[in-house]
Amino acid sequence: MNARSRLLRAIDNPVLFLRQANRLYHRRLGRREHNTDGVDVFGEDWDNLLILDACRYDMFARCSELPGRLERRQSKGSATTEFLTANLDGRDLRDTVYVTANPQLYRNRESIRATFHDVIQVWQEDGWNEEYGTVLPETVTEYATRAAEEYPEKRLVVHYMQPHYPFVGSGTDFDKGHLTGTQPESLWSQLLSGMLDVDRGTIWRLYEANLKRALPHVEELMRDLGGKTVVTADHGNMVGERAFPLPIQEWGHPRGIYTEELVTVPWLVFEDGPRRKIREEEPASQPNKVDDNVVADRLRDLGYTE
Repeated sequence: MNARSRLLRAIDNPVLFLRQANRLYHRRLGRREHNTDGVDVFGEDWDNLLILDACRYDMFARCSELPGRLERRQSKGSATTEFLTANLDGRDLRDTVYVTANPQLYRNRESIRATFHDVIQVWQEDGWNEEYGTVLPETVTEYATRAAEEYPEKRLVVHYMQPHYPFVGSGTDFDKGHLTGTQPESLWSQLLSGMLDVDRGTIWRLYEANLKRALPHVEELMRDLGGKTVVTADHGNMVGERAFPLPIQEWGHPRGIYTEELVTVPWLVFEDGPRRKIREEEPASQPNKVDDNVVADRLRDLGYTE
C-alpha cells in the first residue's frame, strides 16, 4: 500500500492517526527504524531456527507442550518486514538455508539484501493452499525436512505462517471476506476501525487454535532435525489490548509499535543429539521469478493490507 492510500485510509478512519502517533513515540520520532532492544537472531547459537509468525510469548507459554527450555526475548520488529529488515539486511548467510511460507522477503527483495545459500519459497506453486489462503504447517514441515536432507551442512531457518491469520479450519464466516473478495480489509483492520464487532475472547480462541494447529508439526520437525533448535517468533500480535501512549484498542501487528504484546516472543531451546557441522558455500541457485500479481494475491490472502 502506497503513502497516498494510507493517507486516504487514515482520513476515513481517524484511529489510524492515533496509531501513527503511537508509532512516532515508539520509533522516537523516526530516530530508530526498529526495536533496538530486540535479539539479533542470526548472532545467536543454533543449528535450526523455527519461526512462528505473529506468535505472542504469553500465548505460546500457555499452549505449547514442546520439549525444551522456554525463555522470553524481544524481537527487533512488530511486523514481518521490520523483523526481516532489522535481522537480514546486509547479512552474509551463505551457511544458511531459509525455508519460508511468508512472501515478504521475496516482495521486499530489492530493499532487504541478504545472501543465503538457498531460499525455498514454500508459498509458491504447490505449497500454497487455495482453500485457506495460506501455507499449512504440515506443508512447511515437509519442505523443511527435504531441505535438511539436501543441505546437511547448513543452518536451517524455517518460517511457519501460523498462528498468523487466516484462521485455518475455524468454520467462521466473518474472517473470510478478504478471501472471497467481499471484504478487502483484513480482520485486524475491521476490528480496529469498528467495522466488525466480535468480542476479544472469540478472537483469542481462534488465534490460539491456529497456534495449536501448528505445534504438532513444529514438534515433528524439531525431533527430526537434531542438533540445537530454537523456536521463536518474528513478532507478536495485539488482540484488543490498549496501546500506549495513546490508549487506543489495538489489533494485529502494526509496524513500529513496540508494546509487550508485539515484541515479546518465545525463545524455546531444544538440544537433541550432536551438533551439525556447518559449512559456508556459494548460493545454490537463483530465485524463481514470480508474477507480482501472484505475490500481491498471496499477501492479501494473508491479511497484509496496512
